[in-house]
Amino acid sequence: MHLKTKAKMLDILFIHPNGSKKIYQELSNEHSAIEPPIWAGMLANHCRNRNFNVEILDCEVEKLDYITSSIKISEAKPKIACFVVYGQQPSASSQNMVGAIATSEELKKNNPEIKILFVGGHIAALPYETLSSEKSIDFIALNEGVYAISNLLKVTDLNDDNILKKVKGIGFRDKNNQVFLNDPEIIVPKKLLDIDLPGVAWDLLPSLEKYRTAGWHSWSNNSEKQPFAALYTSLGCPYKCSFCMINIINRVDNSNNISSKDSNMFRWWSPEFIIKQFDYFAKLGVKNIKIADELFVLNPNHFIKICDMIIERDYDFNIWAYSRIDTCKPQYLEKLKKAGVNWLGLGIENPSSIIRKEVHKDAFKNVKIIDIINSIRSAGINVAANFIFGLPEETKESMEFTYNFAEETNPEMVNFYSAMAYPGSPLYLEAKKNNILLPKTYSGYSQHSYDTQNLPSKNLTAAEILEYRDYAWDKFHTSKKYLNLLEKKFGNNAVKNLNETTKIKLKRKLLGD
Repeated sequence: MHLKTKAKMLDILFIHPNGSKKIYQELSNEHSAIEPPIWAGMLANHCRNRNFNVEILDCEVEKLDYITSSIKISEAKPKIACFVVYGQQPSASSQNMVGAIATSEELKKNNPEIKILFVGGHIAALPYETLSSEKSIDFIALNEGVYAISNLLKVTDLNDDNILKKVKGIGFRDKNNQVFLNDPEIIVPKKLLDIDLPGVAWDLLPSLEKYRTAGWHSWSNNSEKQPFAALYTSLGCPYKCSFCMINIINRVDNSNNISSKDSNMFRWWSPEFIIKQFDYFAKLGVKNIKIADELFVLNPNHFIKICDMIIERDYDFNIWAYSRIDTCKPQYLEKLKKAGVNWLGLGIENPSSIIRKEVHKDAFKNVKIIDIINSIRSAGINVAANFIFGLPEETKESMEFTYNFAEETNPEMVNFYSAMAYPGSPLYLEAKKNNILLPKTYSGYSQHSYDTQNLPSKNLTAAEILEYRDYAWDKFHTSKKYLNLLEKKFGNNAVKNLNETTKIKLKRKLLGD
């Protein structure tokens, strides 16, 4: 954070909290990515464009613990300290509450006059519960919070309950400690994205040289992880997968039992606006870029135009983006590769048609997954395959089937996840309804934490699934077949990077560590 002016009071400080040690254990030292806080940067730009005095504090990239983070916030003396609780994937909001709450409690203890506001996926999913249980929080922004935050900044007296009850889009506790959730604000309409959510305030963030991409993404850039940039070109997703909570930030209904499937929506910025962000990265010499969209390869009128503009400028990017199996059509691949898309993340989840149908990926049934993987590779694009163990119908045999499929196809990168009941997902509501054990801590929602609490299936315990997940990850990433692929495609540096990662063994409370 670099305060631009001390003469004028800081209206709002956007804070990206740091809970990396609890979330990633020893992986946080060198191996987990450090991603620019996209939402903090976008919210800062929104407020700055409305003439508020704004700064950003990225506690993760600055390696600040909760005590030093609190000191930095106190020194800035903002009217509002806004904790933006997102992560490197949409589902990471709950786990990032770890660092956010530790810091807000320390800040409230030492500087009670600074008002604390929270925004993010976890808060959108559990607004009432968050305000009720976390006494250090003064306000929450409902849904994505864009208009709610600028509404709150217009309030001259943040201690006046009667005024606060009229601020659309927020929740708060009054002087009698009663929780109020006001009517939600609208989310930013597609036609206003360029105006009301005009990209990331890159100038308020630390140098992109400080951010690092994931090791595997760097393999197609001579294993150079830094600098690194990430951006959205679209928001949301039109699908309703049971394990996903991404669309909960589109929520405009405070009723109980609302999940992401009730709020699915897809919006995108104009390609003419997005290319300016890529121009900025190119000017800074940034090659590693993550397109953080839940689905970049979805609407060809959007992503193909962006690719055309990048190709016209002859930029040399190393891009990672997401696609679904059934939206990744062969005719798109040559253009994606020419634009610098070297990796496509595919949500295969489970190759069994029975379990895919169960998680509402019915459109996959007529798609031959192996054919799509082969066509992507033939275009020179690497496959980052994502699999989930532990969906409701999972058995030991189906987990082995998934692992064997991964081993057979041997993608350039593989993620094995345990099914998790993320707040905001349909699985979370199902787990609550059926009294299934949920994480007792925020870090329990992390795939890599000591106290990970994943879901059981109808046939397997949570511990059995987690144990198999860790076994599968280690077996795949130490196999000769996979290491030979890496050496052939990316060289010894990639193999060395992976070997350093596989030396780190995660400790698991659920497994008796």
